[in-house]
Amino acid sequence: MNIADRHKFILDKVVREGNVSVLELSEELGVSAVTIRKDLKFLEEKKLLFRTHGSASHVDPYVNDRPVNVKESIQVDEKRRIALKAVELIKPEDSIIIASGTTVLEVARAIDSHIKLTVLTAAMNIAESLLGHKDVEIVMLGGVLRKSSFSAVGPYAEKMLNDFACSNLFLGVDGIDMEFGLTTTNMLEAHLNQKMMKAAQRTIVVADSSKFGRKGFGKICDLEAVDTIITDSGINPAFVKKIEEAGVKLIIA
Repeated sequence: MNIADRHKFILDKVVREGNVSVLELSEELGVSAVTIRKDLKFLEEKKLLFRTHGSASHVDPYVNDRPVNVKESIQVDEKRRIALKAVELIKPEDSIIIASGTTVLEVARAIDSHIKLTVLTAAMNIAESLLGHKDVEIVMLGGVLRKSSFSAVGPYAEKMLNDFACSNLFLGVDGIDMEFGLTTTNMLEAHLNQKMMKAAQRTIVVADSSKFGRKGFGKICDLEAVDTIITDSGINPAFVKKIEEAGVKLIIA
């Protein structure tokens, strides 16, 4: 295989699978890892892919922080379909945690107005969306307000979680990388999410398909640490396979 054919093979595989490793490409093409790294460097310089440590992606894998009002206008239909699947997992009398983010906000908006629940949240917009639900008791976690997410973070919110035991955590994320795990763009938010996971019996991640193969600054957990992921039908089949191999239940909305 000449260089041009090798580059075409790499690009086709990256588009098809979303993310490919240097080791995998080296084995499939029968060339050294050094040669593959040179290929990836050349293709990145041509703006045809993005390199990360030991792998490559067809989209920029790094996520920047964006305000809630900006993120609310992205993947709107997908988030609503995901939310409708998520609320099917909520039972009357449940005590649940709803984290912050636009997808979990849609989950809160989709909750039946007549169901009896206790909801713990650090997000002001999620609490506001449930104010009209007379049978939903809202427990607000306090702390320093992170304005871009309308959510409290920090040691006060984390300490409160030590006193609660909940059935489900509905968690939104900024990135899901098959090797690195689940991430958000803020390290304080990531640490609070870790505490939320400890306070819940089951962690349900709600994330549209654009979040896969991407990374935020703060790591929340490994992929294997969550119980269920709910996403939309746009997810790359290669990610579906890896999620199933990790033993995580996947629900497609």
